[in-house]
Amino acid sequence: MTEPKKPKRPRGKARLVAGKCIACGARCQSACPVDGIEMGDSGEPRIVEDKCIGCVKCVKVCPGNALEIFYTPEELAVLASLEKEAGQADDEVDEDERLRRETIAAWRGVWVFVEQTEGEPARVSWELMGAGAELAKSLGTELCALVIGENVEHLCRESFAYGAARAYLVDQPVFRHYRTEAYLEVCCSLIGKYKPEIVLMGATGMGRDLAGAVATRVKTGLTADCTGLDVDDRRNLRQTRPAFGGNIMATIMCDRFRPQMATVRPHVMQMPERKDGATGEIIRETCDIREADILTKVLEIIREKKGGVDIAGAEFIVSGGRGMMAKENFGMLQELADELGGVVGASRSAVDAGWMPHERQVGQTGKTVRPKIYIACGISGAIQHLVGMQDSDMVIAINRDKEAPIFQVATYGIVGDLFRVVPALTSQLRQLRQPTLR
Repeated sequence: MTEPKKPKRPRGKARLVAGKCIACGARCQSACPVDGIEMGDSGEPRIVEDKCIGCVKCVKVCPGNALEIFYTPEELAVLASLEKEAGQADDEVDEDERLRRETIAAWRGVWVFVEQTEGEPARVSWELMGAGAELAKSLGTELCALVIGENVEHLCRESFAYGAARAYLVDQPVFRHYRTEAYLEVCCSLIGKYKPEIVLMGATGMGRDLAGAVATRVKTGLTADCTGLDVDDRRNLRQTRPAFGGNIMATIMCDRFRPQMATVRPHVMQMPERKDGATGEIIRETCDIREADILTKVLEIIREKKGGVDIAGAEFIVSGGRGMMAKENFGMLQELADELGGVVGASRSAVDAGWMPHERQVGQTGKTVRPKIYIACGISGAIQHLVGMQDSDMVIAINRDKEAPIFQVATYGIVGDLFRVVPALTSQLRQLRQPTLR
């Protein structure tokens, strides 16, 4: 007598969990082996049910747990009968998850590359120390500094003052000037030896150049120009940055490779409190690389004479946008900035119109600023602009449109005609600055 055929285990279909998609960049679509996922205009996936085979690959790669496998009532009944027959649910650890855990288990520690030029550190390095300290605390690991150069041991002690518990120092004449080839060799050597799980660098000319080269060599991912960093419960670095032309904020993760690498622009992260007298461990390393092995030679350093205004370091900024109507009207903003002891900035639309030079642009494709007071005049508040100024201590927005997005991040909002409001503010400040007549 033939035994009844045992039903196959149903695989179900993938479906989107409402409100959980973080627009990570179509990782689910790239993982689907049957082209069963299409991407909508907002970055959310659409499951093509006729093509979905329930392979679970899209569910596994989703960093926001926004996809799940859905079963029909009939399929659920089959699953229940199979589990009852087996006597227990299948509790084997997924093979992919096991391999992932083995891969990342040996990687521990948060590293910050301390950028320096002739012994002078870049401010962004200390800003990253503050962000790195928070990540290290969440992961239960150490914050470490990576210092490379010649006669730069003092930067190790300075890194301790900003929160580092350990500093890896490579101090050799061959590293006096930054050259990609030399710095790449020493970075990759130390990463391979000590296996940090997170490496942070400033999104500067040097940082962007080095980070991309290192990530390529060690075969890991790199997220550039991050505006936010945190970790999830699987020790994955959640890297937030503008995406789709700045229209959304995407969270990106590198969950299967180590180290996890990110660059951050200057002035994006809060400067940590300096603790003089703090100490830590200095680990001295050497790299077997000779000057003769490096093709690039530094013949002379010509420092650029900056005659313009550096808005990134200003404490008071008065910015104008499309609502300024013309280049001549920026003189009104200059008068207000002069009374505050600040500088004049601009949105991209104002720069594109030729009203202000590019070095005055605030936003995703301009400068990231963190002043004490930021006054936005005639700026609607597109996300590309907001990511460059939303961390200001105080934001004052002046706009005729009460629905303008700029008011969502403003500390104080003034709905009105800027051509009346700005001169009134300037006049009031001048009166306050005048000595009181007795």
